[in-house]
Amino acid sequence: MTGTHGFTLHSWAILLHIVLFVYWLGGDLGVFYSSRFILKKELSAEARGVAVKIMHVVDMAPRICLVLFLPSGITLMAADELGRDMFYGWPLVAIWVLSLVWLWLVITDYRSAPGRFGDMVHRTDFIVRAALVVGLLGAAAYTFVVDEPFGVTSNPKWLAGKVAAYALCIAGGLMIRVKLRPFGPAWGRLLTKGSDPEVERDIRGAVQGSIPYVMIIWTMVVLAAVLGVIKPGTTAY
Repeated sequence: MTGTHGFTLHSWAILLHIVLFVYWLGGDLGVFYSSRFILKKELSAEARGVAVKIMHVVDMAPRICLVLFLPSGITLMAADELGRDMFYGWPLVAIWVLSLVWLWLVITDYRSAPGRFGDMVHRTDFIVRAALVVGLLGAAAYTFVVDEPFGVTSNPKWLAGKVAAYALCIAGGLMIRVKLRPFGPAWGRLLTKGSDPEVERDIRGAVQGSIPYVMIIWTMVVLAAVLGVIKPGTTAY
């Protein structure tokens, strides 16, 4: 279990978790800041277009971190005595393989042009996220309700909270997609026909409508980090 420089699997998993946390919030802040320039109608379409491109590229960091947060978190559990019997070995390998397939979907969705294949990848990624939200919230609810969930006797309610927070991050991302649907057509009209009150209203409505869900994601990411560090209520010492 011990690697180079005395690092254990648990140490590497913690390091990966911290890196993902930093890049997730940092990337999201960059996306949020870039979106402010898209709303400045006094800027030229070219200048606003640069902001859109920056936002689109920077947004890949939070998307990748969202995906990898799941297998890195399960790796943390597998490296712990309480979760080793459940997750260590082939279950951990299977989770990483499935997560990398999901990551491939996310990257392919980003790189694919609109069309039959791109639309299929986008829909598949949406379905995967929706299924994860339902499954993770179900697992969290079970852990909250049962005295010794999955045979764990250390009162892992904090872990249920962390799983629920992660699920709500995914759900928040799905709602952002829904709120941003009018943005593409409105942006296309801006580029082809120029700015007018209707175009600006649709662009602003799409961007502003997604902000509450961005705040939910930020809150849930921080909450997950706090729960992972403090582990309130646990009886394992």
